[in-house]
Amino acid sequence: MSSNKKSRPSLCSTLRYALALDSNFYENARNTKRNRILALSIVILAAVSHAIGSGVILLINRATVFVLLTGLLIDAIAIVAGYYFWTFTIWKIGQWLKAIDPTYNDLLIPTGFAYAPQVLNFLTLIPLLGRPIELILAVWSLLAIIVAVRQGLDITTQRAAFICLVGWPLIQIAIGSVQVLEQQLVRWTS
Repeated sequence: MSSNKKSRPSLCSTLRYALALDSNFYENARNTKRNRILALSIVILAAVSHAIGSGVILLINRATVFVLLTGLLIDAIAIVAGYYFWTFTIWKIGQWLKAIDPTYNDLLIPTGFAYAPQVLNFLTLIPLLGRPIELILAVWSLLAIIVAVRQGLDITTQRAAFICLVGWPLIQIAIGSVQVLEQQLVRWTS
């Protein structure tokens, strides 16, 4: 029964292994329909969690309904787009540094699993701790993707870190830009 659980993980157990940075979990994350669905589910949960945090902040700032809905949509799209962009940069840089076997689609699964810490992004609502929590979750996701890339591409930790660090700052800048845009929308409409 234990081996059956390993071969068909639930969303909760997938989150638990991903959050724990379990290298065996990432190495055995095969490209199956179930794992693709689990990875995309984690990314969508991360997008919803981030949108909830931003939405509450927009409500506190008395955003109009239009700005609130626009902000939620932009926030969620930014997280999902970041997932595809980060996977693309990892794939391209991995090809450049070493002839890698995994395809772009194969890398979507471990990258999606590495978004598991972002599911906790709603915690950014805690007063005075929102920004530090957001940074901790971003670094946690970076560490998770380094483990996933190291295991998935069978390369050293240093190479995996280099590959992952190329796209990470761009994603952080994009997310920060979305938050600034939301704040500007609130100012313009009030």
